[in-house]
Amino acid sequence: MGFSIKLAPGVRIRASSRGIRTSVGPRAARVHFGAGRTGVSTGVGPVGFYTSLGGGRRSSRSGGRATSAATYQRQVAAQQRQAAHAQRVEEAQRLAQTFLRILELHRVEFPAATRPIAPQPAPPDRASIYKHYEQHALAGIGLFEGAKRARAKQLATEWTEAEMQRQWSTRCEQQAGCQQYLDQRWQQLCSNSPEVVLETLEEAFEDNEAPSAAVGVTLDEISLVVLVPSVDQVVPERMPTTTQAGNLSLRKLPQRDRADYYKQFVCGQVLVTVREALAVAPAIASARLAVLRQDGPDSYGRPRVSCLLAAKFDRQSLNGVHWQTADAARIVNDTSTELLLNQRARTGDLQPLNIATEPALAELLSAVALAELTGE
Repeated sequence: MGFSIKLAPGVRIRASSRGIRTSVGPRAARVHFGAGRTGVSTGVGPVGFYTSLGGGRRSSRSGGRATSAATYQRQVAAQQRQAAHAQRVEEAQRLAQTFLRILELHRVEFPAATRPIAPQPAPPDRASIYKHYEQHALAGIGLFEGAKRARAKQLATEWTEAEMQRQWSTRCEQQAGCQQYLDQRWQQLCSNSPEVVLETLEEAFEDNEAPSAAVGVTLDEISLVVLVPSVDQVVPERMPTTTQAGNLSLRKLPQRDRADYYKQFVCGQVLVTVREALAVAPAIASARLAVLRQDGPDSYGRPRVSCLLAAKFDRQSLNGVHWQTADAARIVNDTSTELLLNQRARTGDLQPLNIATEPALAELLSAVALAELTGE
């Protein structure tokens, strides 16, 4: 009797009455060592071949030893190539998921807010209430005093019903009070009360990947900011592809393509933030948004923040968008107004906006609590 454990892909340990034996590598080139002789097995499908390496009787011909050593070296080389290929495949899968996530970012759906309903109260626990009153009513009554015990249990039942009614009325009053509070908040949200809208959006943005904040409400318009990381933190330098021969390749991404993916990421974060804000605040008709990027500390150790994009989005302009087919950059370009975007002509890199010429944008950024937004 024995057992076998797979520690990792290509690594398996077997235990038997003869001891512990380890196998490393794919089926096409697997090395076995531990209890017994060290050996190499090869094979594809149901047919396999095994040869031991050393530990047996010495051959009278040196050619046999040389052949075995050469076979072993070839198998080890093949195993190394297999391991390198597996590592390359794993890296390609990780990179592919990263690029796919950038392209799919803006397609997340947010359900529209609806009037909140306070949950119905749970009914009181009749059994525990009766048990309490029964113990109280039967106190001091002997086990064989049947008439007194029956009367005591009847009293316990009456007390239980009264207590059930009292507790249920209290819970219903609490539920009604909770519903009244929720209705008041809902009415304030639907009338664009700045305090309530900002509090609601602050809670909604807590789990966002990119730090986001609502900084002001004017009539039916909300002002938003979102902080995005740099291109080096978002877009990989290499992309999985295949050669003309069909072999896997991890080619270096051209600067122009890398800038395009970063623009898709930035626009994706813009749309995610705007869509969530409009879903959470149903009476907001438009949103102004500025995209900030942290560019490291200045000479005084203070965080430097640049503005990469600013735009206004009307709720109606987002109706009918083909979210599952259109890319984020195209949607931002087609649905926004007052779009400010500065791209370098040769490479397409996003450049900081000159907010000195945009007083309204400068005023918006001055209202941002950068320490809270950056987490510093």
